[in-house]
Amino acid sequence: MSNDSTAPAYRPATRLLHAGLERTPFGETSEAMFLTSGFVYDDAQQAEATFLGDVTHYQYSRFGNPTVAALESRLADLEGAEACIATSTGMGAVSSALLSHVKAGDRVVASRALFGSCHWIVANLLPRYGVETAFVDGGDLEAWQAALSRPTAAVLLESPSNPMLDILDISAIAELAHRAGALVVVDNVFATPLLQKPLELGADVVVYSCTKHIDGQGRVLGGAVLGRKDWIANTLQPFTRNTGNALSPFNAWVMLKGLETLALRVGAMTGNAAAVADHLAGAEGIARVFYPGRPDHPQHELARRQMSGGSTLVAFEVSGGKAAAFAFMNALRLIAISNNLGDARSMVTHPATTTHMKISAEERARLGITDGVIRFSVGLEDIMDLKDDLDRGLAAVRAR
Repeated sequence: MSNDSTAPAYRPATRLLHAGLERTPFGETSEAMFLTSGFVYDDAQQAEATFLGDVTHYQYSRFGNPTVAALESRLADLEGAEACIATSTGMGAVSSALLSHVKAGDRVVASRALFGSCHWIVANLLPRYGVETAFVDGGDLEAWQAALSRPTAAVLLESPSNPMLDILDISAIAELAHRAGALVVVDNVFATPLLQKPLELGADVVVYSCTKHIDGQGRVLGGAVLGRKDWIANTLQPFTRNTGNALSPFNAWVMLKGLETLALRVGAMTGNAAAVADHLAGAEGIARVFYPGRPDHPQHELARRQMSGGSTLVAFEVSGGKAAAFAFMNALRLIAISNNLGDARSMVTHPATTTHMKISAEERARLGITDGVIRFSVGLEDIMDLKDDLDRGLAAVRAR
């Protein structure tokens, strides 16, 4: 898309197709894939000037690559961020955002409701390097205020959270965090760039597992970190370049193709998720349903203010604990059992024994992740087929 200030202000679905597209002299319609580890120079002087930073020239695909740069440009355009760095995985994005920013003696405050690997980084990895960490209940603003009454280097949160779809007040938390001097990092995977804009709500950095909705078809791994240009260039980029957390050009190209249909997929999947949540609510064998788009969600009004849709995921609790949850899942014929999410195909997982199994039972209980909880990533199948499959699961629970 043109950088001309007089160019039309295209809407997200259009930008997903055209932003960051730079054609080679061959005039290809699809983005070129530059599967190359390195680049050559016209002469030794150009190589020296490149390494000095005096000229702009690709050096090595761990540092930068035209295909990866196209993905970064498109993601930044969609997010409304000044800059983006793509990483090898979503956890690579989270870990790089934190480790590049903090040092021994610093302090990190995080929401208690985090994906299992994110929780491990805060609870186990950062303290190994002399970083003090603290967890708070994400929905308790008084707890945030108390935790952020001391100088803090970074804050990490998810909203909606994995797997219970808790909604956190990003604006209020960001205001408290900034008073404490903290960089606010928001994992926006469950909302996608289309349903929520954390930077507009006061966050400093947004992280994604591009493996999820951005690829959206279960093909490749990748992540992204987005934020201010100065922080990306001076803090994050030296870390990712020198530690090797680089996205492959092939994966970047696949994700560029995924972005072209993101708006269509997320819109349809969100509609299906809302219908699934309504179908499960009140059904015999279901104790609770958690979906931000439903009025009975504890933070429904906050979700309406922060998000333009209810997410593509639904969490629900099956009556009867682990045995009942397993019976439900094993009875499904269409919906796959997988710990991935954001895929075009519907998937369920049992967080207590998969994504959050390394978190203590006590901590899971505080988060509401009982042995009966199932996380459902709703796909693009016909909604009637999904309802029929869910009814198979419900019948298996009732038959126990």
